Order: sequence, then structure tokens, then C-alpha cells
Amino acid sequence: MSTPSCFMSPDLRSFLERFDFSACMVCGSCANGCPITGTPGMAGWDTRKVMRLLANGMADEVVASNFPWLCTGCGRCAGVCPAGIDIPSVMAHMKSLRPREAVPGSLHKGMANNLATGNNLAISREDYLGGMYDLGRDLAQECPGFHVPVDKKGADILFFPNSKEVYGDFEDQFWWWKIFYAARENWTVPSTGWEAVDWALFTGNYDGNRELARRKIEYMQSCAIKTMIMPDCGGGSYGCRKGMSALAAENPDSAVDFVYLYDYLLKLIREGRVRLDKSVHKGRRFTFHDSCKHGRELAAHYGKGYFDEPREIVAACVDDFVELTPTREKNFCCGAGGGMWPMPFEQESAWHARYKYQQIKDSGADVVVVGCSNCRDQIMRRIPKFYPDCTYEVKYIWQLVAEALVIEPWEAERIASAQAEAREQWERLGVEQEEE
Repeated sequence: MSTPSCFMSPDLRSFLERFDFSACMVCGSCANGCPITGTPGMAGWDTRKVMRLLANGMADEVVASNFPWLCTGCGRCAGVCPAGIDIPSVMAHMKSLRPREAVPGSLHKGMANNLATGNNLAISREDYLGGMYDLGRDLAQECPGFHVPVDKKGADILFFPNSKEVYGDFEDQFWWWKIFYAARENWTVPSTGWEAVDWALFTGNYDGNRELARRKIEYMQSCAIKTMIMPDCGGGSYGCRKGMSALAAENPDSAVDFVYLYDYLLKLIREGRVRLDKSVHKGRRFTFHDSCKHGRELAAHYGKGYFDEPREIVAACVDDFVELTPTREKNFCCGAGGGMWPMPFEQESAWHARYKYQQIKDSGADVVVVGCSNCRDQIMRRIPKFYPDCTYEVKYIWQLVAEALVIEPWEAERIASAQAEAREQWERLGVEQEEE
């Protein structure tokens, strides 16, 4: 039986009163712009129906349904809503009302792992540090003097790895590391609490979101680190930004400096700290996929989305570039957002991706450049699985930069100093070292 609005919990009533549901004209713009509409198995459900259920106090039906979990949080609905209702925030709150044991798939387990161990996959500190040591030695064969700096006091840049790369896609970490090496960056990674991805955002876990942000802030302050690079994926960057903003609003002393990856890469290029050779990408056509959280949703909630910056970075690396249609703030979601990539709704996620598949096919691009790890996995792995005539390649935007790098050799003195620093660091951290 439906729960009348007068019997809503005070907390839920307080939340919903932030949105003017009475202004909803039932026009259907939200449903028309939403990739969930028409999803097989979801007959009768669309965004407009959800808005009307909530307006009539029938939140229980929404919470019990799969609809909020199929929402990628892409923001296309809110972008066209004439009443200006922030529908993605409403959907996220509906997720928060689901009992934690009923959160679909691995999301809650990953969130619990992160809070307990510092990363979604519960990778041990010993394995993490050992991997950083081994991979750093591998890259040092190409980049003499390189090592992964861990817990470096006074570093200029703090970088958070993604657990899927620490666990399996090991060499994907080389792209950022080569950029730091070429730019002679003073950077570091944490020894604990290093996870880039915030699944609290995907599960509606407000307390978890704040706790992960608090850890990042306290780590930066304790190590006197100047700036952190916002993690790349939507959950990492947008979730971290939400948590940090909430804490800074409560206590201004909690504010720390951060930079988005596009601003960071563009600064290196504009200042000449890295040199690029476009010829390595000659003969191929490139396009750029606008991540929803980096573009449309950042613009809507923080007043600044990243549209021009990634295109300037790509233009510095390639000669042949073509836009997707539509693009920028009108772009379609790839179908991976909101936790859809790791959740059990693979068929539904592939349905969402039908527009992205067609966009890429129509563009004639050989390579799709992305700025988000979730988008990359979706476009590189899931879309070809369900749409087998895909012939494109997918590259991170930082991979594009790293592949075009002209790396200047380090001076012998710098190499010797870095090697001594590495030996001291690994000894301090208890990592067994091999003889040079």
C-alpha cells in the first residue's frame, strides 16, 4: 500500500521539500532525455512516473524499484527540465533509503571495504606497496631514476590510484607516471587510504562519502601537500568534491587545494613542462567523449564543466579530430555512470549505451578519447560485447598525452638523488628491495 505524503518520515519530507515538485508540468522532457526510458524489463517506468510518485508521497514504490539504480546520474533530465528540478540528486537520495544489505551487486561490499581497508578491493598494504615497488622498477628501465614516491612530505601533487589498476590493469598506471617523470613533478601517493573511486556516491552513502573526503583532507594536511589531483572517474571526482565541499562548509579549516586533471595537463602543456610529438598519432581519427560528471553535472552544481580544456589537450596531441553528435553538454551518457559499470545490470547498461554506440559509429573515429575510467571500461569492453561491429580503440586522455611525450633524459645527479631517495623510502616502508 502506498505511503501518503503526510506519513513520510521527517527526514525524507525535509529532503523532498528542497525540490518544487508542484512546478512539475508532467511535460515528459525528463523521460525523453533519459537513456533509461524504454529499457527492457522496465515497462511502465520512466523519470516522469518517478517524479509523480514522489510528488504524491509514494516514495516506497520508488525505493523498492530498480529505477534509481539504473539511473546513471548523467543529468540530461535536469538539463532539460523547465522546472529546474535536480533529478539526479533525488535519485541518489532514493538509493540512500535502500537497506545496505539490499544494495545491488558489489557496490556496498566495495564501499565497506574502502572504509575498512582504504580501497574497494581490500588490497593489503603489503601487496599495494610491493606492487608500487615492482612496477616502479619496471618503468625505471625506460625512465632512469623513476620510482613511485609514497607519503612524501611537502609534495606539490597528491595522486590517488584506482584499485582496478593496482589489482589488475597494472601498466595503465604508467601513463600518469610518465607524465610526472617528464614534467619532473614533485608528487606522491598515499601508503594507506589511496583508493581513487568513491562508491559511496553510487550507493547513496552520505556518511561514507564524508568519511572518505575527511581522510583525504587530513592526509594532505598532515603531509603538508599543496594540491591533489581530483580522481578521474565520476564517483572519484564528483563524489570527492561533494564530500570535501560539505566538510569545508562546516569548517573552513578543512578546505584543501585541488586541481582537475584537465587543468593540470593543460598547465603542463601551456607552460612547456612537457613536449609532445603529434606524429605518433598520425593516420588515425580521434574523437572525445564528454563524461557526464566532468561536464554537464560539474557545470550544473559547481558552475564549471570541462568542455574546452580536454579538446585543447587532444588538439596538442593529434591532427585529425572529429566531434560526436550531439556533443559537450548535450552529449549522451555512455551508460556506465551511477555505478552501472560494476553493478549486475549489464543488459540495462548496454541498452543505455545504444546512443553512444551510434554516435561513435557515425563519427567515423578510429580512437575514442575519454577522461573517466568508468567511461573507458564501458566504451572499450561492454559496448563491443553487445554491439559487435565496433572497430574503434579507446584511450585515456592522459594516455594520449603520455604516448606523445618527448621525454628529456634526467641529469645524472638527479637520477642518483632519486635512487637514493627511493632506497630510503622503501626501507622506511618495510618493502624488501632487490639489488640494483
